[in-house]
Amino acid sequence: MTDVGRAFVSRLHLGFAFTRAALIYWFQVFPFLASEMYSLHRRARTIPDASLRTAAFGVQHTKRGNLEGSAAFAAFAPRSSRKDVIRAQVALQSIYDYVDTLAEQQNRNPIGNSYQLHQALRRALEPTLPHTDYYLYQATHRDGCYLMNIVEMCRAGLVNLPSQQIIAEPTGRLVERIICYQSFNMPPGLIRGDPLKAWAANETPIGGDLRWWETAASAGSSLGIFALLAFAADPALTSAEAVAIEQTYFPWIGALHSLLDNLIDMKEDATDGQRNFMTLYASPQEAAARLRTLTARSIEHIETLSNSEPHRLVLAGLVGFYLSAPEADSPDVRQATRHVLGASDAITRIALQVHRVRRLVG
Repeated sequence: MTDVGRAFVSRLHLGFAFTRAALIYWFQVFPFLASEMYSLHRRARTIPDASLRTAAFGVQHTKRGNLEGSAAFAAFAPRSSRKDVIRAQVALQSIYDYVDTLAEQQNRNPIGNSYQLHQALRRALEPTLPHTDYYLYQATHRDGCYLMNIVEMCRAGLVNLPSQQIIAEPTGRLVERIICYQSFNMPPGLIRGDPLKAWAANETPIGGDLRWWETAASAGSSLGIFALLAFAADPALTSAEAVAIEQTYFPWIGALHSLLDNLIDMKEDATDGQRNFMTLYASPQEAAARLRTLTARSIEHIETLSNSEPHRLVLAGLVGFYLSAPEADSPDVRQATRHVLGASDAITRIALQVHRVRRLVG
């Protein structure tokens, strides 16, 4: 078979795989996902404090896409463990969005407050750790055990996964990076110096040719944890495979994930006075070139994994989701969009069209 023929067969195979994964997601994953989100909504209604209740409802509404995306890998988990995977993934993303929102509120000890709130993520992934006072530096603690209950929800799914112990160390490293990233990522001018820059520079892998903010962006991504949670449903998962997945998402796919999010949020972040990593590049041309490089390196690392297909499909869905946003077609973003698509494989264009249709129908 010629190279052209092999490429055609590969694209055809990926097309079928994408269609199958999409059908599993919408007909098997999404119904249970919707049930879990409804359960979260009911829990939020019981929060006694009005400000915490408003924060919980707010993230459930505005971050719904995060919850849907968190369960994407569940489509590749064995059906027998799929509900446990979804429960753990949705709970973890709910915790992340909720505590992140609280950490952004004005506080006399912003770093300490953020670090303490984000301990809920560590507890969710380490079932033997006792709960702590997550609201230690908050003005109010009256959440009716809402946060503690979501931590337990994540644990309930996690402990049923056959390879939970195999993923414990890599998920522990990934969640520690998230906690540090969120604690040090303060809005410009809020505190003296830039602790995020110093921390991220120290975390940057040697020889990766990464900017410090690309490392920081990757540290803030939870995508690697969701991948590991899904593959923990496989009893044959090895420690070496789990570490390889971790090293594919941190720093490569994680950096691309967060920077694409920053790309479409540039105008909003400028209005809100929030840090946006895309503005740290010397020019739009450099930014576009770096996104292209990160896309290519992500694909290269995916190809080294023993089971690369799920990761290729999720990466295609991720890129398609962000590039289908209206902001991705604005003049100052269009160049980066073209560079990312140029480095992506053919299945990404299918995912892009699917996401565009979904946005059209709301």
